[in-house]
Amino acid sequence: MVKKLFVGSLPWETTSEQLSELFAKAGNVVSAVVITDQMSGRSKGFGFVEMATDEEAEKAIKELNGYSLNGRNIVVAEAKPREEKPPRRNY
Repeated sequence: MVKKLFVGSLPWETTSEQLSELFAKAGNVVSAVVITDQMSGRSKGFGFVEMATDEEAEKAIKELNGYSLNGRNIVVAEAKPREEKPPRRNY
Protein backbone atom coordinates (compact mmCIF):
# COMPACT_ATOMS: atom_id res chain seq x y z
CA MET A 1 0.00 0.00 0.00
CA VAL A 2 1.28 3.46 -0.92
CA LYS A 3 2.36 5.60 2.06
CA LYS A 4 2.51 9.40 1.80
CA LEU A 5 5.28 11.31 3.59
CA PHE A 6 5.59 15.00 4.39
CA VAL A 7 9.02 16.53 3.73
CA GLY A 8 9.71 19.94 5.31
CA SER A 9 12.55 22.44 5.57
CA LEU A 10 13.56 21.87 1.96
CA PRO A 11 16.10 24.25 0.40
CA TRP A 12 14.30 26.65 -1.96
CA GLU A 13 16.14 25.33 -5.03
CA THR A 14 15.11 21.68 -4.52
CA THR A 15 13.17 20.19 -7.44
CA SER A 16 10.68 17.33 -7.46
CA GLU A 17 13.20 15.25 -9.42
CA GLN A 18 15.92 15.79 -6.80
CA LEU A 19 13.45 14.86 -4.06
CA SER A 20 12.56 11.65 -5.91
CA GLU A 21 16.24 10.74 -6.36
CA LEU A 22 16.97 11.31 -2.67
CA PHE A 23 14.09 9.11 -1.50
CA ALA A 24 14.90 6.39 -4.05
CA LYS A 25 17.80 5.47 -1.72
CA ALA A 26 15.20 4.21 0.77
CA GLY A 27 13.00 2.34 -1.70
CA ASN A 28 10.54 2.60 -4.58
CA VAL A 29 9.21 6.17 -4.99
CA VAL A 30 5.71 6.31 -6.47
CA SER A 31 5.66 10.12 -6.67
CA ALA A 32 7.52 13.14 -5.34
CA VAL A 33 6.43 16.75 -5.55
CA VAL A 34 7.79 20.02 -4.19
CA ILE A 35 4.92 22.41 -3.43
CA THR A 36 5.22 25.77 -5.17
CA ASP A 37 3.45 29.10 -4.88
CA GLN A 38 0.83 29.47 -7.61
CA MET A 39 1.62 33.11 -8.29
CA SER A 40 5.42 33.17 -8.22
CA GLY A 41 6.22 29.52 -8.97
CA ARG A 42 8.74 29.60 -6.10
CA SER A 43 9.08 26.62 -3.77
CA LYS A 44 7.24 26.85 -0.46
CA GLY A 45 9.98 24.79 1.21
CA PHE A 46 8.05 21.56 1.62
CA GLY A 47 6.77 18.65 -0.41
CA PHE A 48 5.28 15.18 -0.39
CA VAL A 49 6.71 11.80 -1.34
CA GLU A 50 4.71 8.61 -1.85
CA MET A 51 6.59 5.39 -1.12
CA ALA A 52 5.43 2.03 -2.50
CA THR A 53 5.21 0.19 0.84
CA ASP A 54 4.89 0.95 4.54
CA GLU A 55 8.30 -0.63 5.13
CA GLU A 56 9.99 1.63 2.58
CA ALA A 57 8.24 4.66 4.08
CA GLU A 58 9.47 3.76 7.57
CA LYS A 59 12.99 3.27 6.20
CA ALA A 60 12.84 6.69 4.52
CA ILE A 61 11.71 8.35 7.76
CA LYS A 62 14.53 6.68 9.75
CA GLU A 63 17.25 7.42 7.20
CA LEU A 64 16.24 10.86 5.95
CA ASN A 65 14.65 12.70 8.88
CA GLY A 66 17.32 15.23 9.88
CA TYR A 67 19.32 14.57 6.67
CA SER A 68 21.37 17.58 5.58
CA LEU A 69 20.30 18.61 2.07
CA ASN A 70 22.26 21.59 0.71
CA GLY A 71 22.95 22.79 4.24
CA ARG A 72 19.40 22.39 5.60
CA ASN A 73 18.25 19.55 7.83
CA ILE A 74 15.05 18.24 6.30
CA VAL A 75 12.08 16.94 8.28
CA VAL A 76 10.46 13.69 7.15
CA ALA A 77 7.25 12.40 8.74
CA GLU A 78 4.10 10.52 7.82
CA ALA A 79 1.70 12.92 6.10
CA LYS A 80 -1.48 13.73 7.97
CA PRO A 81 -4.83 13.51 6.17
CA ARG A 82 -5.84 16.74 4.54
CA GLU A 83 -8.42 18.72 6.49
CA GLU A 84 -11.47 20.00 4.68
CA LYS A 85 -11.61 23.77 4.93
CA PRO A 86 -14.72 25.87 4.40
CA PRO A 87 -14.73 27.72 1.08
CA ARG A 88 -13.23 31.20 1.08
CA ARG A 89 -15.49 34.10 0.43
CA ASN A 90 -14.13 37.26 -1.16
CA TYR A 91 -16.46 40.21 -0.96
